[in-house]
Amino acid sequence: MTPPDLCILVGATGAIGRAATVRLAARGQRVLAVARSADDLAALARDVPGVTPCVADIASNEAIATIGGAVDEPVRLAVFAAGLPVRGAADTIDPDLLAVGAGTKLGGLLRLVRAVEPHLVPGSRIVTFAGSLGLEPRATEAAPGAINAGVFNLMRQLSLIYGPRGITTHTISPGPADTPRLRRIAETVAEESGRPFDEVWATYASGNSLGRLPTADEVAWGVTVLLDPEADLLHGSVLYLDAGGHRGIH
Repeated sequence: MTPPDLCILVGATGAIGRAATVRLAARGQRVLAVARSADDLAALARDVPGVTPCVADIASNEAIATIGGAVDEPVRLAVFAAGLPVRGAADTIDPDLLAVGAGTKLGGLLRLVRAVEPHLVPGSRIVTFAGSLGLEPRATEAAPGAINAGVFNLMRQLSLIYGPRGITTHTISPGPADTPRLRRIAETVAEESGRPFDEVWATYASGNSLGRLPTADEVAWGVTVLLDPEADLLHGSVLYLDAGGHRGIH
């Protein structure tokens, strides 16, 4: 059976989401690109052939019907690449923001799955991104640490539910990547700590044994690898695309 060629990508206008969209389109996949900004989606569709815009807020349950209503065929990949909208250290962050972040990252993942579930077939893949802070926390980032830890757990649960149907689940953990979003975070950390930006930025790369940060395009490569049928054997696992930043053995 010829595998379907429709991919759903939530967070398609972010740095990594856009790079993944470009790579998928280059592999002949059609992409339903989901994001909140109609203007950003229109620009993406103009630049990348094979992209269909879908305006939806994945933090709202309304996204289930919006995305589901835009799909009428089997789905090859359902990719959740939306970024976490909150940050801050555990001793300073507004506790309510943890719920906001979880509603986007954990709730959003489930909304995507619910939207595409009727169109998942053997060989379909559920893919999400979970930052390495969920496994190796930093003192300055309470939300990414706690919420991404939940993402790893939730994806393992989904693997147990969908694996018996031949639908595989995959978590990509890139660690810090050289994106405009990370640079904005580093600027904020520098302001909060009173340290120079260059000093703060250097700490991200110094955490990787390769000595540099991955690019958005390199991380997006991990999505296209999952198009290969052999990637069935990666079901339930985590792909560490972090340039040697992961330290744990598990």
